[in-house]
Amino acid sequence: MCGPAVSDLAVATPIPAAPVISAAGSAAPVPIPQTAPPIVTVAASNWKFTPNTLALHTGETARLRLVSTQGVHGLQSTGLGIPLTVMQPGAGVIVNVTPKKAGVYVLHCAIVCGPGHPNMTITITVTDSKGSTH
Repeated sequence: MCGPAVSDLAVATPIPAAPVISAAGSAAPVPIPQTAPPIVTVAASNWKFTPNTLALHTGETARLRLVSTQGVHGLQSTGLGIPLTVMQPGAGVIVNVTPKKAGVYVLHCAIVCGPGHPNMTITITVTDSKGSTH
């Protein structure tokens, strides 16, 4: 016979979760982990962003995965709190964006990338809880 007999194996018994005790000695609720917002991939190539429009909501965090499929590009927005982020082929960068103010934000490629650079934009529309962009 190979290995131990079934009767020799220990059976694991689930242990109920113990409450968290605060410094005052009372039981505190156990925090439930928040799920991360979904990741939206924005791909930059020579002279366009794909997608070239995004819809976000005030106070809600969006995770943007910025990648380049061709050339070196950049994205930046003071109004949306996006620091200068450089996108290079083969490397993705995650940027968390939590818009504070509703509006329409037109972002231009932040790094001169060739003849189509002046027209390389992405439009991010931010609405508030009432669906307004004002």
